[in-house]
Amino acid sequence: MTTIAASRPAFSLDLWWIPRSIALGLVAFIIFGPLTNLFLWAVTERWYFPHALPLEYGFSYWGRVFSPRGTAMESLTNSILVAFLTVALAMALAVPAGYALARLRLPLRALIMLTFLIPQAFPNLPVYVNIARLFYQFGLNGTVAGVVLVHVTHGLVYAVWIATAAFASIDRELEEAARSIGASPLRTFRDVTLPLAAPGLLASAIFVFLESLDEFTGSYFVGAPDVNTMPLLLYTASAGGNYQIASITAVLLLLPSVGFMLVIERFLKSDVLSKVGH
Repeated sequence: MTTIAASRPAFSLDLWWIPRSIALGLVAFIIFGPLTNLFLWAVTERWYFPHALPLEYGFSYWGRVFSPRGTAMESLTNSILVAFLTVALAMALAVPAGYALARLRLPLRALIMLTFLIPQAFPNLPVYVNIARLFYQFGLNGTVAGVVLVHVTHGLVYAVWIATAAFASIDRELEEAARSIGASPLRTFRDVTLPLAAPGLLASAIFVFLESLDEFTGSYFVGAPDVNTMPLLLYTASAGGNYQIASITAVLLLLPSVGFMLVIERFLKSDVLSKVGH
């Protein structure tokens, strides 16, 4: 009896792998289930209820998406152009702002940092509706410049906060050492501070690029129908029931996001992240 009683806890512990496996399976299904469905639709020719898998596979819809009569190439070009312009303008503002917030004793520094969160603090729809009305008065509706400005206001929170953390993570003694041997403040920033902050700034630029590439609401209210982007094409295809074209568009948006996130994970270290908000 003693032997049997002693063996029961060990037997029950051996069963712990069952709920763990079930939980892991559910998490994997939640994450990879929609992605699997997305990739299946991207290579589907015919698929309808009640069939669990596509009836016919092929790439004819890829040809339609990238055909001269399609709008995918125009949308992709516009999305990349807007994203690069957004990154250039956002980083031009974020680098000096991040350095000032990290190195200077500014009054109301915490309040300044919080102001960059304002575009994220309110629902996007009413904000962009009012921005569209304002841009219409200045002739910015339906222009690349208008779409870029909307994307910049949305991406500055990533640009400024990460840039501030990148500069704050640099040891001040390195800058002081450069100054002590005669380097000017500008040369110290160029030769010491900026190269050390470059990985964090690169991660910041990638975040802004991805945010711009995936931005829909601002592009819709300010750019449509004159400035077509990939998210707008995705919305139009989905609303029209063109699931293959919508899935192909989603894949084209997903691939750079995954690739850039791997780059961010490599360059944005924990010592930089720990400085965010400080």
